[in-house]
Amino acid sequence: MAVQNTNNCMSFFDKIIESRRSIRSFKDDIPPKDAIMVVIRAGLFAPYAGVLDPNDFRRFVIIQKDSSNMIKVKEMMKQQVKSMLDRLKLEMQQDPSLQNKSQKYSKLLEMASTQGIGGVGTAPYFIVVAERKAFPAVEQQSLAHCLQNMWLKATALDLGFQLVSATAMMAKEKEFLDLLGISFGEFEINGCAIGYPSKKLPPAKRQNVEKVTKWLD
Repeated sequence: MAVQNTNNCMSFFDKIIESRRSIRSFKDDIPPKDAIMVVIRAGLFAPYAGVLDPNDFRRFVIIQKDSSNMIKVKEMMKQQVKSMLDRLKLEMQQDPSLQNKSQKYSKLLEMASTQGIGGVGTAPYFIVVAERKAFPAVEQQSLAHCLQNMWLKATALDLGFQLVSATAMMAKEKEFLDLLGISFGEFEINGCAIGYPSKKLPPAKRQNVEKVTKWLD
């Protein structure tokens, strides 16, 4: 019986991993808050490093679509993208070799500066995760573990999940952190968007594991 249960758990876990996809189009339906809290709990159990207080190392801020705070967050992030685009254009003028290297990135910034950042205001929930700074500085690594846990849990609940990596650029913006109630200078941040996917995507495809694995004696 124990072997059977283990096999069932492994099969279910494999299914979740293989079904995990980036969702960029969401339904208007709002997932229940209980489901979001379950996803956040999964993130809270992700590894952390270097903090002095294991009871105060990670925070979560949820902003709902069409709320007054979402309007403010969207505008702040768009303005930050515009500033990044202006700096990049200046650097490209000073160093023409950057034009080819940064062409794709420049187009992404152009789009975000006019249309907004995907997931921010387009999904029912935009969630900012804050990780307390410590030494050595591995906050973004810890945030990656946290978001991965949340992503897998969301997948298990049939929720759509989109990484919003542009959130990280807002860690130096005091006004943005003040709005979220996060102490400026004490945390690094990253984020994600969650909602019901507008369409079901097929499982991800990857190379044969044997082709990408090397054993050393």
